[in-house]
Amino acid sequence: MRRSISGLRPVWRIVILAGLLLIVADLTGIFSPPAGLAWVLGVVGLILVGYLLYRTAPVTEPREPAALRSPVRGRWLAVNSPGQRVPSHGTVTRGQRFAVDVSHPTVAEDLTTQINPASVRSALRGSPPEEFTCFGEPVCAMAAGAVVEAAHRQRDQRARNTWQALLWMLVVESTVRELIGGYRAVLGNRVVIQHDDGTYAAYAHLRRGSVRVEVGQRVEAGEVIAEVGNTGNTTEPHLHVQLMDRASVDAAAGVPMVFRDAVLDAIDPAWEKQASEPSETALEGMPRNGQIFTVPGEVEDTSEAQQTTTPGP
Repeated sequence: MRRSISGLRPVWRIVILAGLLLIVADLTGIFSPPAGLAWVLGVVGLILVGYLLYRTAPVTEPREPAALRSPVRGRWLAVNSPGQRVPSHGTVTRGQRFAVDVSHPTVAEDLTTQINPASVRSALRGSPPEEFTCFGEPVCAMAAGAVVEAAHRQRDQRARNTWQALLWMLVVESTVRELIGGYRAVLGNRVVIQHDDGTYAAYAHLRRGSVRVEVGQRVEAGEVIAEVGNTGNTTEPHLHVQLMDRASVDAAAGVPMVFRDAVLDAIDPAWEKQASEPSETALEGMPRNGQIFTVPGEVEDTSEAQQTTTPGP
């Protein structure tokens, strides 16, 4: 039942929007609704029911974490990680229970030299994505499988790393993306791969035009599928990756995963004040929030020298 309800998220989104539009139409005088408390309670109830159904998520069945190859190579930083707590992103909807965000550390290996812009700074505009060292880095398949979804046309945006931009995103932009665009606007450019064991991996916020695979294509573990970007609901360039039990992001439940080839390192200095011990729900072996990790080895680029873009959405 819960999975069926979550699979209808586009419908519940329309219900919420309909309720909000009725309120706007009433306040602006576009139409005169029936008078009385019943009308008010009816509209509020419509929005509330739609919201509750929209937030419904399928139950994740207990299972051992899947040991996968890391989707990146080199030196990285984990944020919103299941190595800190589960659910890692504060929600269990859209298969995100065990999702993780990865970007480059803020400092070089000496842990002193700043190499990336601050998460929040005093400025009129956010930093362009090209100022972040992870932007354009290769994204690799975590396991062998077949591509079931690929999209590449959304543009890369400036980082939301000024106070006004961050406030705009938290209060307005993220809500609009959710209600108007659904998961496509939230994840941005993305690739979903069905693994040979029946699980599905989603790679999100990919760089515009960087997707090298198309639906139906077979990929191998470690193969480059795209590049890190800054599309969708994101504050700065990074890769969002998650493992799911369904191809449909809206109907999926999260599946636990660990990066079997990641070597855990120190806490990034920018995160030291926020760092805390992992909670009891954390996945052992995954980096905690603010922790630097290294993935040895080189990128196995088995694709064509000329990358191809997906003719999809």
